Amino acid sequence: MFINKKHFTNAIVGALVALSIIALVLSLVKIEDVALPPTVKYGMVFDAGSSHTSLFVYEWDSDKENDTGVVSQTLSCDVQGQGISSYHHPLWPPALRRYLVLLREQNSSAADQVLAEVAKTMREYPVAFKGARILTGEEEGAYGWITVNYLLDSFTKYSPKAHTWVRPEAANIFGALDLGGASTQISFKPKGSVINWNEASKFTLYGYNYNIYTHSYLCYGQNEMLKRLAKELIAESSSSMRVAHPCYPKDYSEAVSLSSFRTSPCTNRSDPRLTLGDRNVTLEGRGNASGCLAAVKKLFNFSACGQSQDCTFDGVYQPPVSGQFIAFSAFYYNFKFLNLTEGQPLATVRETIEHFCTRSWEDLSSRYPKENPERLPKYCANANYILTLLLDAYKFNETSWNNIFFQMKAGNADIGWTLGYMLNLTNMIPAEAPVWVKGHVPSLWAAAVSFIILTFALGLAALLLLLWV
Repeated sequence: MFINKKHFTNAIVGALVALSIIALVLSLVKIEDVALPPTVKYGMVFDAGSSHTSLFVYEWDSDKENDTGVVSQTLSCDVQGQGISSYHHPLWPPALRRYLVLLREQNSSAADQVLAEVAKTMREYPVAFKGARILTGEEEGAYGWITVNYLLDSFTKYSPKAHTWVRPEAANIFGALDLGGASTQISFKPKGSVINWNEASKFTLYGYNYNIYTHSYLCYGQNEMLKRLAKELIAESSSSMRVAHPCYPKDYSEAVSLSSFRTSPCTNRSDPRLTLGDRNVTLEGRGNASGCLAAVKKLFNFSACGQSQDCTFDGVYQPPVSGQFIAFSAFYYNFKFLNLTEGQPLATVRETIEHFCTRSWEDLSSRYPKENPERLPKYCANANYILTLLLDAYKFNETSWNNIFFQMKAGNADIGWTLGYMLNLTNMIPAEAPVWVKGHVPSLWAAAVSFIILTFALGLAALLLLLWV
C-alpha cells in the first residue's frame, strides 16, 4: 500500500515514462531483410602469436545493418605469458602456436603431447570443447584471405538501390599477405588459368567458386629470420667472439649463445663453417643500410628459380601477383612504426628505411623511449626483410607496390586467420547463395509495437487508479 498520493503519482508517472521510452526505442528499430541464423551462435579461437596472445570470441548479431546477416563481434584480449617453458598451461605462452609449428617439424609426438595438455585443460572450463589442432601454413594463409575479403564485403554486399544482395566485381577480391614469427603466407586469386598449380585452396562461397593460390614459407617468419640472419653473420665472421651486425644500430651490442640455435629446426642444421657450442658471441651494430639489405638477401635462394617469373625462391612456383593486397600482422606493425602505412611510393619507403638503418642506438633510444628496447634495434632488419620478400621474392614492382595496403583492421575488426577459420568452421559463410527472410515493413511494425505498449500502459494506469479509489 502506498504511503501517500504523491508517491503513488510518482510511481504512475515513472512507469508511463519508462514504457514510453521503450516504445520510442522500438519504434526506431529497423527490421530489414535478415539472414537465417547459423546453427552455431558462439565460437572461440585462441591465437598464441609471436608478439602477443589473443583470445577471440565470435558472436552472432542479427541486428547489425548493411551486412550479410553473418556478423561477428570480436572480443580480443592480450594474455601476457611466461614464455615457452610454461606451455603446460595453454593460456599463458605468448608464442605457443609458433612453438608448436616448429616442434611438429622436429618432433611430432612432442607436439601431440602439448595438444593433449591443451585439450585436458580446456575440458576443465564450462565450454563444449571440440578439440585442438595445429593449422597448416596453407590453411592459415587461406583463412586469412577469407577474413580480409569477408570484412571488406568482397564476397557479397547489400545494394540499397536493388534491395538485394549482389556480388561485387571480381576486381574487389583482395590478396592477403601475412607475416608471423615462424612463417609467412601469400594468398591471392590469380588471373586467368594457372598451370603447375599445387598450392591451391578451393572454396565455394555464396554460390561462387574461388581458386586461390596460397603458399606458406616455414622458417621465413620474422623471428626465425632474425635467428637465421644472426647465425649466418656469425658463420661468415672471421672473429669467434665479436661479430659485426650491419642491421643493428651503431653502438648497440647483443650477446648470443650458440646453443640457442639448437632450439629451432630453422637454425639447428649442420654448417661446416660453424661449430655449435655453448660459447657466447657478441653481435655489434654497424648501422650499415646497404650491408643489412645484402645480408638479408643471402637468406633466400633465388638462384633455384633461374630466370623464371613464375617462381619466388627455393624453386617454389607462384603465378604473377595480381589485384590489390592487404598486408597485415608483422608487415603492418613494422611499417606502422616507421610511419609507412599511408600509401607512400616505393622510393619513399626505400629512403625512409635506409635513413632509419643509419641512426645510432643513442639516437633511437632517446627518440623512442617507450618502445620495447628488445624490439627497437630489430626494425632495420625487419624492414629490409619485408622489402626483399615483397620485391625480390613475390615480385611486386614499382607499379604493383601501390596495390599493397598495410593495415591491421578492416571494417573495425582485426585482420588475421582466426575469423576466417571460425567462419569456415561454423559454416557462417555458406556455399550456396544467401537465403533471406522478408520482415515486416518497419513503419507498420513500429506502429504496432507502440500501440500495444501504450495500450498496456494505459490499462495498467487505469487499474491502479481503480485500486486507489
